[in-house]
Order: sequence, then structure tokens, then C-alpha cells
Amino acid sequence: MIDPRTRCDRTPAWPLLKAHYDEEGRGFRLHEAFAADRDRFSRFSLKAPLVFADLSKNLLDGRTRGLLTQLARESGLEAYRDAMFAGEPINNTENRAVMHWLLRSPGPGEEGWQEPANRFIADSLADVHETLDAMLAIAEGVRANEAITDIVNIGIGGSDLGPAMAVKALEDFEHPAKRLHFISNVDGMELGNVLRKVKPESTLFLIASKTFTTAETMLNAHAARKWFLAHGGSPERGAKLSLSRHFIALTTNLKAASEFGIDTTLGFWDWVGGRYSMWSAIGLPIAIAIGAENFRSMLRGAHAMDEHFRRAPLEENLPVQLGLLDVWYRNFHGFTSRSIAPYSHGLRRLPAYLQQLEMESNGKGVDAKGDVLPYATSPVIWGEPGTNGQHAFFQMIHQGPDTVPVEFIALREGGNDLPEHHPRLLANALAQAQALMVGRPGSSGHSYFPGNRPSTFMVLDRLDPESFGALIALYEHRVFASGAIWGIDSFDQWGVELGKVLARELEPLLASGDGEQLDPSTAGLLRYLQEPAARGA
Repeated sequence: MIDPRTRCDRTPAWPLLKAHYDEEGRGFRLHEAFAADRDRFSRFSLKAPLVFADLSKNLLDGRTRGLLTQLARESGLEAYRDAMFAGEPINNTENRAVMHWLLRSPGPGEEGWQEPANRFIADSLADVHETLDAMLAIAEGVRANEAITDIVNIGIGGSDLGPAMAVKALEDFEHPAKRLHFISNVDGMELGNVLRKVKPESTLFLIASKTFTTAETMLNAHAARKWFLAHGGSPERGAKLSLSRHFIALTTNLKAASEFGIDTTLGFWDWVGGRYSMWSAIGLPIAIAIGAENFRSMLRGAHAMDEHFRRAPLEENLPVQLGLLDVWYRNFHGFTSRSIAPYSHGLRRLPAYLQQLEMESNGKGVDAKGDVLPYATSPVIWGEPGTNGQHAFFQMIHQGPDTVPVEFIALREGGNDLPEHHPRLLANALAQAQALMVGRPGSSGHSYFPGNRPSTFMVLDRLDPESFGALIALYEHRVFASGAIWGIDSFDQWGVELGKVLARELEPLLASGDGEQLDPSTAGLLRYLQEPAARGA
């Protein structure tokens, strides 16, 4: 594929933005902007499917927004987006299409179905719906099986973070008799803690690895298999307590899964990146937790956001405008991080999920051609549920020397429990955003709050499968937008590989103790770790 993009620093808009920042952006004051424009809230708010966003407390004016949108056009964002939706191999370093959006596209006869753009997409969509129907049938079978009480998902990265986050977010919709456990850490304490609490006859294991060779996942999978067999399980396929009945593989490597003892498998495609895979067979634990209809509702919400991103003008396109805001803050203001503050217990794992989604996608120092970039890309993403953060890191956000943009996420309607708590939760969210903006005028010393700290405030009507799907798709497309403008490949992750290679080389050295060929620091640590642990030192 010929990349249709122009790198952002080579566009006419880039120097205009630099001049605008030097002349006006650097000294921008939110209180002055609101005083000068009583309609600022409405002019800087955007509505996308199932998500409302107030951008008025950000450090930008109409001129900034206009130049940033010009930057998006001149960078070729629209053509690059259209290439993704046409199934072009925009993941250029791996020569792969990027079609996680197809996983939530309606099939023929379903509401919202559209004629596929080409034969490749048509064939892929048919495969998607065949796999989706099979996955949801398995999920409903597990939900109906009263003998199964515990489902243990063994994966890592995108095979863990997305499903684990989604299951927690949609707890109000969970099957009351099914407990979901997620294992990703190779620290034996995580898996061991779960295995102590479950019984083989009532446990279903899901092994999530596209290749069935992921080192961390397979280490835990073989440990689970060994435990299962040691506690009465059988490798014989006809046995009542057999591996084939209690293990399912989410993989394309059918041969390796069969050799492991697994008969039931669900696959996916090389155009689904791990961090974009919760909509695929990797979402089986979500479907088991919330059921087939709720899973389809989650897909509908994501598809609605896909269509918004695909068709809304750039000026009204929420993922695009959020991505542009990231470029404005990272490359002109020099802000190095962004904090996620969901005022929702259900979204407590969203910051961890977004860390992978954004930093693994856009944490790149070279462009799509491999040339070193002269500017920064992904900010550091971090956060916690809002009221917890208020009693922890919000001190630094309010009064620390660094400006950290904050993303508030709130719900108009709370969950099913203790609804009288919800007004207080909303009051806290609104107060924090207000305090960041206005500070404490006239104060000094320890009570000085500088204010003028930017934030975005997003609102969902409620946290249900449909709105949740829309929210996650919004973040996916936001990452696409900023990555497209930075000129990088947001869909590879070569930086993950070096540590894996070195770990394979170091593991046998922990047994042999031979660190002669290592650097002095690693060799010293190797020797120290081999010494008996000192007690009471």
C-alpha cells in the first residue's frame, strides 16, 4: 500500500500551529476564555453516539481548533481512515489490514448492514459472523451449564486486559452463578491463588493465544493442565472429567491445541491486533459473563461509533478532535502524560486497558518508513477511579509543577446499588474539573492553586453494554487519529519483542549461574538472586 499520509511536521499547518502557540497558546487562560465567550461550553462540546464530551475546559480556542483540523486534513487522516475501512494493509511493517471494526459490523439482513466495499471484506465479514455465532453458542451453553461455576481465562496483553476490563465494567449484567477469573502474570502466585479456590469438575479454562505459543500464556496453561490432571482430570477425551470438556482454546493453531488435549477452538484473523481483539473470539469470557444479546448490544454500540468516526465531518468528529487535542498538548504544550479519572467503579480497569491501547499503539520513535521522528508521540497514560485518585495523585495534578490533562468520565445514571450515592459521586467529579480550571484566585503559599489546568469531561447516560462498546471504540479511533497525524504505524509493537528474546536467553542462566557473557549489572543481579535469601537483614 502507498501511504496516503504526509507527516505532520511537513504540512503547512504545522508551522502555523507553532506560531499560534508562541503568540497565543502558551499564555492561554481558561477564565479569560470563558469570560470572553459565554457560549464556550456549547461551542466546545461534541456529541457522538452514546458519548457526550465537554472540551471547553481545554487550552484551545477557535483558532487552535481550526488549525488542528487543517493539520488533520493536510496529514491525510481522511484518506488513511478510508484505507483502513477499505481493508488496505495499513499496518505496513507487517503488511496486514487493520479490521477490528469489521468484528462489530452487521451481517446481511441485520439492521445497519451495508454492502461490503470489496470481495475481501465480504468474505471476511462472512467469516466474522460464522465465528461470532459459534462463540455466542458456546457462551450460552456455558451459561446454561449449572455444573460450571468458574471460568478461568489465561492470556496476556490484549487477550487479558480488554476482556478483564469489560467483565468488570458490565458486572450489573453478569450471570449470577458464574465467576470469572483472569490470569496473565507468570508469577505463580496469581494462578495459584485462583486454583486454590476452584474445583476441576466445576471449572472451565479458556486458553487465549492466537499462535498457542505465547510464552507467558502457555506457561500458565500447562500449569493449569498439570493441576487439572493431578486433581482427577483425565487426558482421555471420553472421560467424564476430561481435558477436552474443561478447556477451550481461543487460537488459530488447531494442531497445537489438539496436542494439548483441546477439541473446542475458536479462531481469529491476522488483521485483528491483540489490543483490538475483545470484539473477537477473545471476547468469549465477556459473552459468558453477560450473555449473547448483551454482547451483540456491545457490538452495536461500537459499530455506531465506527460509523461516526467514518462519516462525521472532522470538525464534529469526536475521536478526531480528541486525537488532535493529544497532538496539541504533546507537541506544542509539551505535556508528557494524561490522567484517566473514571467516576465509575465499573470502569476501574479502564486506565490499565488504555495504557496498552495508547502506549503500545503510539509509543513509537520512528515513522511508518522507519525514519527517526523529531517530535514526541504517545503521552504516558495513567489513572484510577476518580474518588480514589482525589485522595492520592490529585494533589500533584492540582498543585504540582507539571500540567497533567485529566479525562473525567461520568455517568448520568448510576448502577443498581445504593443510587443515593450517585449525586455525591457526580458532585465530586464536577468539583474536581471546576477546581482544576479556576484554582483559588488570590491565594498564596500552601493554599495556592494555580488553576488553568485542562480537562475533558465525558458523559455516558449509563454504563450498559451498548454505551460501553461505544466508549471503547471511541478510544480506539482516537488512537488511530493521533497516530495517523504523527505518521507512525499504530498497529505493530516491535518494542515488545526484545525483552522476550532476552528473557529466553536469561532463563537457563538462572539455573547454570553462568553470567560471564552478560553486562556487569545483569551478571551481578544474577549472582545475587542465586544466593540464599537473607532473613532479618
